[in-house]
Amino acid sequence: MGVLVFRNGPVFTSDAAGSMARAVAVEDGVIAAVGGDEEVAPWLARADDVVDLTGRMLLPGFVDAHVHPVLGGIERNRCDLSGVRDLAAYQRIVAGYAAEHPRAEWILGGGWDMSAFPRGLPHRDMLDAVAGGRPVYLPNRDHHSAWVSTEALRRAGVTRDTPDPPDGRIERDEAGEPTGALHDGAMRLVERHVPEATQADHDAGLRTAIAYLNSVGVVGWQDAAVPARADQPGAHAAYLRAAGEGWLHGRVSSALWWERGTTADGVDDEVGRLAAVRDETNALGSDRYAIHSVKVMQDGVPETYTAAMLEPYLDEHGCPSDNCGISFLEKELLELVVRRLDATGFQVHFHAIGDRAVRDVLDALEAARAANGTADRRHHLAHVQVVNPAEVGRFRRAGAAANIQALWARHEPQMDDLTIPFLGPERAGHQYVFGSLFRAGATIVMGSDWPVSTANPMAAIHVAVNRFPPGTPPQRRRPLGVAQELALATALRAYTAGSAYINRREHLTGTIRPGAAADLVVLEQDPFAVPAPEIGDIQVDHTFVAGQEVYRRTP
Repeated sequence: MGVLVFRNGPVFTSDAAGSMARAVAVEDGVIAAVGGDEEVAPWLARADDVVDLTGRMLLPGFVDAHVHPVLGGIERNRCDLSGVRDLAAYQRIVAGYAAEHPRAEWILGGGWDMSAFPRGLPHRDMLDAVAGGRPVYLPNRDHHSAWVSTEALRRAGVTRDTPDPPDGRIERDEAGEPTGALHDGAMRLVERHVPEATQADHDAGLRTAIAYLNSVGVVGWQDAAVPARADQPGAHAAYLRAAGEGWLHGRVSSALWWERGTTADGVDDEVGRLAAVRDETNALGSDRYAIHSVKVMQDGVPETYTAAMLEPYLDEHGCPSDNCGISFLEKELLELVVRRLDATGFQVHFHAIGDRAVRDVLDALEAARAANGTADRRHHLAHVQVVNPAEVGRFRRAGAAANIQALWARHEPQMDDLTIPFLGPERAGHQYVFGSLFRAGATIVMGSDWPVSTANPMAAIHVAVNRFPPGTPPQRRRPLGVAQELALATALRAYTAGSAYINRREHLTGTIRPGAAADLVVLEQDPFAVPAPEIGDIQVDHTFVAGQEVYRRTP
């Protein structure tokens, strides 16, 4: 691979000391020297390539601690609604896709936004008008709801007499008829009738995702939900193929999916099955693909009133309802599952959004520690949207990292119209308390949850620092929360060294130091040198994985 030198610009090393440098030398894909021109001079004299930073910043490649690349890639390759946010555009895209794919039995894809519809609820009639009578199944961008056509409901046998599943809800009109909006577990009523994606679909989705992630500077990630069954096509097989064939341009740690229908009697068998998949995969010794984690989904989302809350949601009049959301695993079962996974050496990657979900997960982690002793498991709670103040200090005590999706910590229609009114002002003030968690000593790591939202780390870092969206004009800048922002250096470290640590790849990536892999990103500007409201506009010029350039921006 030869010798590559970067010089003449700021180098953010992302080490614990906050060290900066001006030059880096790379030899055969490994960082050889960090410092200034004097330190890299021996390599500069025989360099095969020199990148003149001309004041641009070099930093470790970003590591996304919670993302769904294969799913996102498959959706991009199908009927992709993620680029627009209004009904007319959705209908135009669906109609166009239907016309371009006349032989497709189902119209599949996703990415719609709840803010495009009154109360966040689309109707099947809107799809029927453009789908030509075909069944349509389209998850929204957070994958906690699906928009389906009348024909899809008919094929699935979903009628006014179909009961809500324990972990979901069927939206119904005043006459009790299904409207075409399905939440969480109710999505499976139709999803199980959808033609399964082939292995070719999964492979193509991964290729699409890798190209996109590299383009925003991501060089490693944790895939947050990987079903791993040898008898089914899927993401796991795609990663194995990509790693084996050399086109996995990133370092991946998968979180195997915990089937939440598993009963207490079946826990040990399921843990054993997942451990066998983990051990077989890791025995391959790949530095590009490994398994350390299991994903446990504990609740839903506030917009559909399925996030598990300590107190009831408010209704449209601001009065307490009788709904506190859904705990997908009852507390006793959750503690059993976590204890067994912890004892088997798994890191547990939780989806925990509501304050009751956060409390129950922390209780389960403390119970596992009491039963199994302390160990380097690196458990983490993703999303942590609503955190009761009493739980903030428990993250450090439980050895749990906060895996934050910082882009969401902002005012937008989904927040202002579909969340805050139903939480009420006090609980709304407990949202995305990144600053409080950091000050309490919690480990902070960062991820995107793409395709739920963009995978662009600079956009998320912008919101972590400013608490308002990129591109917001000065007169409309209204930060979400009080004193919950993160310093720029803290956010950059969380999205590099922090996430590399949670992925157990800190020995390879996440910092710029001699001996580390040359997983590097060149930003078009130094984010410390621009006004904070402009951080989100900074683009990636180059991305390198093990010294190999995998992305270059075309002006």
